[in-house]
Amino acid sequence: MALSRGLRCCQRVFSWIPVLIITSVVLWSYYAYVFELCLFTLTNTLEKVAYLLVFHVCFVMFSWTYWKSIFTPPAAPCKKFQLSYSDKQRYEMEERPDAQKQILVEIAKKLPIFTRAQSGAIRFCDRCQVLKPDRCHHCSVCETCVLKMDHHCPWVNNCVGFSNYKFFLLFLSYSMLYCVFIGATVFQYFLKFWVRDLPNGPAKFHVLFLMFVALMFFVSLMFLFGYHCWLVAKNRSTLEAFSAPIFVGGPDRNGFNVGIRRNLHQVFGEDRRLWFIPVLTSQGNGHFFPLKNRSESQNPLLASEEIWEESDEESEEGSLVEDRDPSVTIEMEE
Repeated sequence: MALSRGLRCCQRVFSWIPVLIITSVVLWSYYAYVFELCLFTLTNTLEKVAYLLVFHVCFVMFSWTYWKSIFTPPAAPCKKFQLSYSDKQRYEMEERPDAQKQILVEIAKKLPIFTRAQSGAIRFCDRCQVLKPDRCHHCSVCETCVLKMDHHCPWVNNCVGFSNYKFFLLFLSYSMLYCVFIGATVFQYFLKFWVRDLPNGPAKFHVLFLMFVALMFFVSLMFLFGYHCWLVAKNRSTLEAFSAPIFVGGPDRNGFNVGIRRNLHQVFGEDRRLWFIPVLTSQGNGHFFPLKNRSESQNPLLASEEIWEESDEESEEGSLVEDRDPSVTIEMEE
C-alpha cells in the first residue's frame, strides 16, 4: 500500500512537468518580447506602445484559456447514473454475466442511454460503479469517468471533456494567435540581426530564438487546431474518431452529427458574443446529446434539461431523507 501510494505521488508530481515546460517557455517569451525587443531594441515610441498593447491582450487571453483548461475539473456522471444500494447488492450477488447485463438494462431504461459496449451490453464502469452516459469514458490517469471525454492531455495535465473542451479549443486558437503576432512583429528585427544591421547583444539571441520558437509552435498547433475544428464540425471526440460509438443498430461515427451549426452550438453555445471568451456556454449538462437519427420529441435532448434538473433536485432531497432513516443506516452497517 505504501509503495503504491508513493508511486502515485511521484506520478502526480511528474505529470506537472509538461505544464512547467510550457509555462517556462511562455514566461521566457514574455521577457524576450517585452524587455529585449520592445524596451531595449525598438526606438519608435508609437511602435513600442502598439506592440506592447496588442501583445498583452494576446498574452492575457492565452494565459486565461490555459488556466481554465488546466484547472477546470473534469465533469463526472451525476447520481442518477450511479447504482442504488439495492441495485448494487443485486448486481454483485448475481454471478451469471447474462443476468448482470439484464439488471443493467432494467436500470438503463430510466436513463437517456443510447450507446452500447462492443458486446451490445450497457456500458458500465466497474471502478466508478456507474452506468456510463453517452460519450462518457473512464480516464485511468484522472481515475474517474469523464463526461464527453475527448482525451487526456499531458500539456494541460487534465482530461479534456465536456466541462473544458471549449476552453481547450480557445487555448489552441489563442496560442496560435500569440505565435502569429510574435512572429509577424519580430520578423523584421530577426532579419536585421541576421544580416547584422543591428549591433550584437543579448537582444540578438532572444529575438532570433523568439522567431524560431514561434514558428515551431505555430506549425504544430496549426495541425492540432485544424484537427479539432474538423472534430467539432463532425461532432466527434478524439476517442470517437478512432472508435465509432456503438448504438443499438450498430457503430455509427456520425451518430451525434446534427449539422455544423448545431454542432457548434453544442460546444460554444448560441450567444456568439461569448464564443471567444473562456466561460462555460456549452449546451446541456454532458449526460445526453442529440442523435442524428432521432427526432427531438422522441429523444430526451437538450430541450429537456430543465426537467432533468428538477428531477435531480428531487432525488437529492430524497437521498437526504433516506440518510436520516435509521433503518437504512442499520442495514448499511450490517
